[in-house]
Amino acid sequence: MAATSLIQSLRDSFANHAGVKTLYGDPIEAQGKTVVPVARISYGFGAGAGSRGGDESNGGGGGGGLSCIPTGFIEITPQASRFVAITPNRKLAGAAALGMMVGLFLGRRRRKH
Repeated sequence: MAATSLIQSLRDSFANHAGVKTLYGDPIEAQGKTVVPVARISYGFGAGAGSRGGDESNGGGGGGGLSCIPTGFIEITPQASRFVAITPNRKLAGAAALGMMVGLFLGRRRRKH
């Protein structure tokens, strides 16, 4: 039963931290608009327990992780609502590097002809 209670305790702890407020954040109101931040949350956990044959000593442990990544925001106005995605810097940097490589390649090709 110790392993079951440990797993339930971990699950409850992560569920409390990965709730709706963490996922969406507090709405912000300005200039007639309401902006609600949105994030993607993932979490995982594990636990285990064991004992030796006739020995009275038991062992166990557990742990987990939580990841929260901003993905965009919801903009609410009297006329409409829309989701605006946030482009991660990593993707932007990758696209810029790819563009530079293509530019260098085309520039070298042009000089050879």
